[in-house]
Amino acid sequence: MTNKKDYYETLGVSKSASADDLKKAYRKLAMQYHPDKNPGDKKAEERFKEISNAYDILQDDQKRAAYDRYGHAAFTQGGMGGAAGAGASAGGFDFSSGFADIFEDLFGMGGQGRKQQQGSANQAARGSDLRYNLAISLEEAFKGKSETIKVTTSVACDSCHGSGGEKGTKPVTCGTCNGDGRVRASQGFFTIERTCHTCQGLGKVIKDPCRICAGSGRTRKEKTLSVNIPAGVEEGTRIRLSDEGEVGMRGGPAGDLYIFLSLKPHEIFKREGADIHCTIPIKMSTATLGGSIEVPTIDGSRVKVSIPEGTQSGHQFRMRGKGMTILRSSSRGDMYLQTNVETPVKLNKKQRELMKDFEKADGGSSPESDSFFARMKVFWEDLKE
Repeated sequence: MTNKKDYYETLGVSKSASADDLKKAYRKLAMQYHPDKNPGDKKAEERFKEISNAYDILQDDQKRAAYDRYGHAAFTQGGMGGAAGAGASAGGFDFSSGFADIFEDLFGMGGQGRKQQQGSANQAARGSDLRYNLAISLEEAFKGKSETIKVTTSVACDSCHGSGGEKGTKPVTCGTCNGDGRVRASQGFFTIERTCHTCQGLGKVIKDPCRICAGSGRTRKEKTLSVNIPAGVEEGTRIRLSDEGEVGMRGGPAGDLYIFLSLKPHEIFKREGADIHCTIPIKMSTATLGGSIEVPTIDGSRVKVSIPEGTQSGHQFRMRGKGMTILRSSSRGDMYLQTNVETPVKLNKKQRELMKDFEKADGGSSPESDSFFARMKVFWEDLKE
């Protein structure tokens, strides 16, 4: 038995090649060695078979994994991968399996491709999924809530109950595909399969379509739904409502509805994960002499914070367990308060005089200011040297 050429070598790519790299390499070689471009050239035909077989294996994640592990033995009778017949026949290439997939992918024939079509005949397609964007407040994210939403979607037609036909009628076998749901076209030595354009792969057609839904089996309707939003949800949280999307055509199952949550900006708090941050302005006198302030929390309560003497701007206080609810947990994050010491403005005459007296007395210590200007002094002295 002749040794087969390595599939990666056949396509001229490395073993780490991405799916896009494989497709580009195959596209280039397929165009070069296609039988229509090389009529009567047996070598080109054999080369075309080799590269098509290689791509058929490597473009499938499972087949590629088996090949990387066991090599060609994975696709022979009794092979280590147990994949006999998966894309290869006793002769080394199966023209009836996988070949149409390659050309549908390469030339855009047939829309979804053969893999998605297999088993689709006589089965109504599933309806589309829907997305609904819902903005909630930070307080609602903290507590959780039940929200009522209205969604316009496709539902089963009340007149025909989703069948698509008039009352008393039944779908008949499609004359184009004879009920198979797929049509085949021969081109040279290979066959291409595509979804039947007449019945859309269902294998049956409606002779007497419903006058209400025109044979689709569905109509547009506004639905009212209740959405349970759990406490602790974050920005971008997705909630899935099964079978609340669009119903499929002619009685096909419904898709799902996905609720995407976003949080409205808050006037006071800023959220970072389970923690809450808040900047609190304090008077210069309070920062200097010390004191206490009262601040609100996300749960609606108030807490008293002691401000120590000499507090600077940017100082941070940590309030344990005063942050956001953690999803599916009884725990809470923390709350961080950052001070912003305000400089008084619009002083009256007496206040100005007191400030001047304070400045003349050179009272108190300003650690950050003293440290900065000490460094500045050293800097200037270094420049003079």
